[in-house]
Amino acid sequence: MTKRTKIEEYLAYLASVRGLSENSLIAYRADLAHFSAYCERAGVLPENATKQEVRDFLGDRSFEGDAAVSVNRALSSIRGFYNYLTRFAYRKDNPAAGQRNLKTPQNLPGFLWEEEMAAFARLPEQEHILWPERDKAIIMAMYSAGVRVSELVSLQLSSFNDTIKEGKIEGDPMRGTMESARIIGKGNKERIVFFSDEARKALADYLPSRNEKVRGGHTFLFINKKGGPLSAAGVRWVLRMYSERFPLPKKVHPHALRHSFATHLMNGGADVRIVQELLGHASITTTQRYTHVNIEHLKEVYREARGR
Repeated sequence: MTKRTKIEEYLAYLASVRGLSENSLIAYRADLAHFSAYCERAGVLPENATKQEVRDFLGDRSFEGDAAVSVNRALSSIRGFYNYLTRFAYRKDNPAAGQRNLKTPQNLPGFLWEEEMAAFARLPEQEHILWPERDKAIIMAMYSAGVRVSELVSLQLSSFNDTIKEGKIEGDPMRGTMESARIIGKGNKERIVFFSDEARKALADYLPSRNEKVRGGHTFLFINKKGGPLSAAGVRWVLRMYSERFPLPKKVHPHALRHSFATHLMNGGADVRIVQELLGHASITTTQRYTHVNIEHLKEVYREARGR
C-alpha cells in the first residue's frame, strides 16, 4: 500500500475531523497541489519548505497574474497545512505564519432590490419554461431563508419543523406550516433558518407535484424532472434560465439571492449579529460587508431626493 503524503493526510483530516464541504476540499486540494509541484521543482518536500519557498511560491502566483483573492486563498491553504503539521508535531514552526495577505478590492456583493426580487420571483408563473411550482419554491426558499445553494439542495422533508410524510404535511396546516428548517452549513455547523409566508405558500404549492414525480425513495425536498435529488448545478441552471428572461440587466445566481436576503435585512434595520446568525457566518467581518451595501442604499436615496 502506498504511503499517503502529508498533504493527503491533511486533506483527510479536513474531511473527517473538520467536516469541510466538498467544494472547500476541492479548493484546498488545488492550492496545495500547486504548492507541492512548486516544492518539487525546488527540490524540497512541502512539509520541509522554509519561509523562502512559501514567499517565492506566492510571489510567482502573483507575478503570473493570479488575482489577489486567489493568492490569499492559496496562502490560507498553506498556512492551514502547516498549522496541522505543527499541531501534530511533524514540525516545530509554521513558515507561512508571517506572510501577509495581499490587499484586495472591496467589491460589494451583487443583489436585487426588493422590487427587483419580487419581479424575479414572479417569472416562473409568467414564463412556464421549466417547472413553475418547483422553481418558484426554489427562488422563494433561497431568498427568504438566505441559504447557500449547497444548503438548499440538502433540505429534506425531515428538515422542517412539521411532520411531512409522502409529500404531505401532517397536523394543522394553519399552525407554523414549513415555518423553519434545520440545516447543516459550512464546517458541519447546524442552524435554524426561517421562511416567509410567501415562501411557505410556494413550498406548499410545490409539494403535491413533487410527491407525484419523486423516484427512488429519497426524501430530498427539491427534485429534478426525473424524480431524483436536484443538484447544486441544477439549481444554478434553473436560475440561469430565468435570469436570461429577467427584464433587468442583472445576472441572478444563487448567491445573489442570499446577498439580497442579507441586504434587505440590513436595510430594514436588523442587527448585524442577528444577520450573522441567520447566514451562518463564522466571522462577523463577512456579514459587515452588507453594512456597506446599506450605506450605498442611503447614498442612492439621497441622490434621488436631491435630484427632485
